[in-house]
Amino acid sequence: MAAKKKRVVISDPRAIRALAHPARQRVMDELFNGRVLTATECAELVGLTPSAMSYHLRALERWGIIERAAESGDGRERPWRAVAGSLVVESQSNQAGRLASQAIIRTSVDRILEQFAEMADDDPWDDTSSLVRSRLWLTHEEAKQFGKELSDLLDRYKKGRTQTSHPAGARQISTLTAVVPTGKPPEES
Repeated sequence: MAAKKKRVVISDPRAIRALAHPARQRVMDELFNGRVLTATECAELVGLTPSAMSYHLRALERWGIIERAAESGDGRERPWRAVAGSLVVESQSNQAGRLASQAIIRTSVDRILEQFAEMADDDPWDDTSSLVRSRLWLTHEEAKQFGKELSDLLDRYKKGRTQTSHPAGARQISTLTAVVPTGKPPEES
């Protein structure tokens, strides 16, 4: 297999729609966290049959989001892996892409809310939990730079760490970052 790319960027509305299925998103979350899973393991993770999961995995493969990994030891089933370290879904200017993006965002936000709810009351890492919402007044160029700096910051902390490769004492931390222009654009845009 070729070396993994740093990130895969999805902008085609059809590819974004392919990502919108909750089972696909859950599996992608695991694969983009460094796991290598068979169709059967993915199916167990999301409560589908292996044949239904194989359909979903092939759809993600068609859009260049995941790929087959090296064969497993017993040779019966080849596992799947992410093609990159991270996945970026670019905003869409057409209605189909926007709706598909919103479906992905909704599933992601719901999962983050579940993770907040699942945290035990006496969890010693509770002091690291946060949700920050703010409004900024930025020019178009500043907004682009802001998004890039957020992405670079996440990459800096990722450091190639995965579920199977990280320092002792490290714990998985979920993040969700969104940059959304609101209101009407200025006339000089």
